[in-house]
Amino acid sequence: MPIYQAPVRDTLFVIRDVLNYQRYDNLAGFADASPDILEAILGEGAKLAENVLHPLNRVGDEEGCKRHDDGSVTVPKGFHEAYKQYCGGGWMGLSSPEEFGGQNLPYLLHSAVGEYFSSANMALMMYPGLTQGAIAAILTHGTDEQKQKWLPRMIEGTWTGTMNLTEPHCGTDLGLLRSKAVPTGNGSYKISGQKIFISAGEHDMSENIVHLVLARIEGAPEGVKGISLFIVPKYKVDDAGTVGEANGVSCGSLEEKMGIHGNSTCVMNYDEAEGFLIGAENGGLKAMFTMMNEARLGVGLQGLSIGEAAYQNAVAYARERLQGRSLTGAKEPEKKADPIIVHPDIRRKLMTMRAINESGRALLLWTALQSDIAHRSDDENARQIADDLLALMTPVVKGVLTDKGFDIAVMAQQVFGGHGYIEEHGMSQFVRDARIAMIYEGANGIQALDLVGRKLALNGGRAVQAFFKKVGDFCEENRSDENMAPYTKGLKKGLNDLQAATMWLMQNAMQKPDNAGAASYDYMHLFGLVALGYMWGRMVKTAQAQLAAGEGDKDMLEQKLVVGRFYMERIMPESAAHLARISSGSDTMMGLAAEAF
Repeated sequence: MPIYQAPVRDTLFVIRDVLNYQRYDNLAGFADASPDILEAILGEGAKLAENVLHPLNRVGDEEGCKRHDDGSVTVPKGFHEAYKQYCGGGWMGLSSPEEFGGQNLPYLLHSAVGEYFSSANMALMMYPGLTQGAIAAILTHGTDEQKQKWLPRMIEGTWTGTMNLTEPHCGTDLGLLRSKAVPTGNGSYKISGQKIFISAGEHDMSENIVHLVLARIEGAPEGVKGISLFIVPKYKVDDAGTVGEANGVSCGSLEEKMGIHGNSTCVMNYDEAEGFLIGAENGGLKAMFTMMNEARLGVGLQGLSIGEAAYQNAVAYARERLQGRSLTGAKEPEKKADPIIVHPDIRRKLMTMRAINESGRALLLWTALQSDIAHRSDDENARQIADDLLALMTPVVKGVLTDKGFDIAVMAQQVFGGHGYIEEHGMSQFVRDARIAMIYEGANGIQALDLVGRKLALNGGRAVQAFFKKVGDFCEENRSDENMAPYTKGLKKGLNDLQAATMWLMQNAMQKPDNAGAASYDYMHLFGLVALGYMWGRMVKTAQAQLAAGEGDKDMLEQKLVVGRFYMERIMPESAAHLARISSGSDTMMGLAAEAF
């Protein structure tokens, strides 16, 4: 049976000591998250994750969801009670506005406990995760009436939400979308069409499901400019908020999937279902991107979450599994063999996993803090800077952390050897569950294109230049500190490679767009290397200061110095390989004719 323990100590170190979140007490909700409250919320979230959600993870994988002849879907046993406890604890509305029943606490805190919940049971947590994305879209683009009608029940968890984009012939290219919306003349629309891959599209854990559906109003322009977004509930709801008759919404089938078996991934059919326009007519893509950007950060969190859970299990196995002797002499001579944790190759895997997970956690929380500043600050300049960084980092967080999360799951499985390949230890579930995070909410190749094709040039490159300055200033401020030299030298080299890659793209991508496409994936990962390295620089700087002052957890802080140095010595040098591939251009990549493959 896999194990899991929420990394509360590490989360506290990042939020409290590295990010110094209390300096943001001027932002709405932050003053309510005092250090004691922060610690209490993380502790309670850990208990729910470890004691309620985690024991059901394997149950969900083995049992899966079931669709019945009437189109209804039941979730695995235990999911109902766990979801009820999640909602009863107020977790759904942790960072939502108080006027609709939320607690208005920082998104930073929501992200912190969200990691624990997804590590414990990713499939189950997709039900509230999709709901929170739908809540964000209605908050941003809904009318006052729509907010009052839909949000309170969604925030309390009585109703759940989904996002419906993909169609059988239409994945990322939403301009091909065929679902149609016909005005009825009374303010509503009749929505018809089919959507596929809809997570949490049908289930029996909530009284109603609020679908957000992209469709084209009759007569609207072709392509993405003619797409609108609609609220389409499973059951109709009157003006008083009372749930009534079934709408024309049904689950045609459940997808047979590689992983996340505990989540109901549905083919959804809309047959003149009653829907309500949210946002502007033909402005559906803008409204949906509010939901998608929230979801992309959530998917990046899933990559981190699976990586952390897989790492913990690999460590436990490496300490127990006896095999061979240490190259430097027996470490446990009273036994027939040493535990495999003594072997350098096992250490390489464990240190790589840990170095990525700890910096990934810091990066995700730092990005969540930018979201809080962008949405809660009264300072227009601070909001702009934070919003720029949030937009820039979203594809990096999603693409890099999910790629690394899958890599870590495979690496952890490898620690188990043959025992990782069979189902007994549960490692294959981590690999299978992690795989989807690289695909949905925009496959990672799309994230890379978004970063290179849109985010770099946005506002004249303002965001990327601000990021370069942050990292460059950090290196310069610590240049004369000998204790920081092992970290800042590697970080500076990575930043130089990233800046060189950016310059190469500026000089070579405009005239030949294939150069940008060919470079994009390496560029995203090069950016991620530097971003994670920047987090290690900040964590090490904080750890050194606390050790010098005799503060904090000495063992943990000293471990930070070692793991951070490992990152700079063994992982950051990959920046040179990424730069070399980027600079090679697209000629050989695009050199063969399609029929030659």
